[in-house]
Amino acid sequence: MASARVLPSTHLVLPEPLRLDGGQSLDGVTIAYETYGTLAADRGNAILVPHALTGDQHVASPHPITGKPGWWNRMVGPGRPIDTDRFFVICSNVVGGCMGSTGPASLAADGQAWAMRFPVITIRDMVRGQVALLDALGIGRLHAVVGGSMGGMQALSLAAYWPERAARVLAIATSARHSAQNIAFHEVGRQAIMADPDWQGGDYYGTGRTPDKGLSVARMAAHITYLSEAGLTEKFGRRLQDRPDGTKGAKSFGFDADFQVESYLRYQGISFTDRFDANSYLYITRAMDYFDLAEEHGGRLADAFAGAQAAGKGARFCVISFDTDWLYPTSESRAVVHALNAAAAPVSFVELSAPFGHDSFLLDVPALDRVVTGFLG
Repeated sequence: MASARVLPSTHLVLPEPLRLDGGQSLDGVTIAYETYGTLAADRGNAILVPHALTGDQHVASPHPITGKPGWWNRMVGPGRPIDTDRFFVICSNVVGGCMGSTGPASLAADGQAWAMRFPVITIRDMVRGQVALLDALGIGRLHAVVGGSMGGMQALSLAAYWPERAARVLAIATSARHSAQNIAFHEVGRQAIMADPDWQGGDYYGTGRTPDKGLSVARMAAHITYLSEAGLTEKFGRRLQDRPDGTKGAKSFGFDADFQVESYLRYQGISFTDRFDANSYLYITRAMDYFDLAEEHGGRLADAFAGAQAAGKGARFCVISFDTDWLYPTSESRAVVHALNAAAAPVSFVELSAPFGHDSFLLDVPALDRVVTGFLG
């Protein structure tokens, strides 16, 4: 995946080095971002929408590679829950990403791609980049930060470390730390990438060979975690594929994609390699695995938010979970809510019913639209 791809986004080069949790700093960091709507004269109508693991800055505009609608096109836009007729919406590609922001595919000072020389980053490092972007845009306090999955992690991190920057925090289908099961699934994906001979130790840029097979398998494994068993059963069940010779729903007695669900996963994996960089996948999943707000605050999650509330700088919170999400189950959201209650933070919580599993926050769940609209005011 070439690092010089021209993208229809705005690019900001940070004027100061970006200091990282790992002890290193990055000079000349580029943040690729898109904005929607008009910033009010008092700059008080801005909403930051951090993206999830496989997302990017194209939240409500066609993707320049796939041509598909923005990944949250149903939520962000004129007259939609995050209404761009009212709000100025900002979405940036995270540091470590591969859609224009500085990441492993970017060129280092020696003119070669960073590859695995790129420093390991954290969720807080990603948010540092977004705060720097807000500073450059002259936005001191957001009307809200709204994020799902890894975007929700970024929203919680912003609330914990930069509490004065957002009046409202909406965290959807997320957690304050990654569980052992989450880490395990990510490790399977990383090992699939690194086992691909075309990974070449991460130095595959410019070689004409990319670890597409490994990245495809990583995507397939991850995609299973985004869905629910009921949703998979309803959509595919054990239905067989029609054979290329026209035979209807017959077993091949081989290892082709006999079942419709197999074909679906293979398509998801192969199409993902067209728009994502394998090394970015390694770095972003590692950042998610390192995320643990309680650990970062002496082992007590409430302490992540208590200081801000005591100083009168804290935000209002809304936490949303889905009853079929087993990747970030409702128990994880409740833990965040309990911590916010202990910190005396104003918080509302709702578990929504939806058949889609973790991906429910991206799909057609009218109840989610109503909660988002109501919370943003």
